[in-house]
Amino acid sequence: MTTALMDTEAGPITVELFDADAPGTVANFVKLANDGFYDGLSFHRVIDGFMAQGGCPNSRQGARGQAGTGGPGYTIPCEINANKHKAGSLSMAHAGRNTGGSQFFLCHGPQPHLDGVHTVFGQTNDIDVVLKLRNGSLIKSVTIQA
Repeated sequence: MTTALMDTEAGPITVELFDADAPGTVANFVKLANDGFYDGLSFHRVIDGFMAQGGCPNSRQGARGQAGTGGPGYTIPCEINANKHKAGSLSMAHAGRNTGGSQFFLCHGPQPHLDGVHTVFGQTNDIDVVLKLRNGSLIKSVTIQA
């Protein structure tokens, strides 16, 4: 089982990644993390009671584009699986089916309307830290532990 440690301004978030359920999505996230893609980005969309979204390169200080509109320069297919969106779920954000890339979100609580729509590819028990995230909270680094 692969684990990601996300060091944020709100504190550390340890995420168990679902390698077997979403292998392509996990591999993409791991690659981006290992390349340092997420380091220095911020959570650009946080909605209390819903989720905290990050992973947009346009959220980096000095970036020219609008936060929430960027990605890694490619898209990945959705891997819809049996995992549900619940408190602490890590899921791939997208602008329509098969358009995900680097943006992800962490759920504040159950979001059944997203089940079958977005790829759930991880889970954290650090919900207390997730709930402390605000718009602009920095992702200091993401480290992968196999």
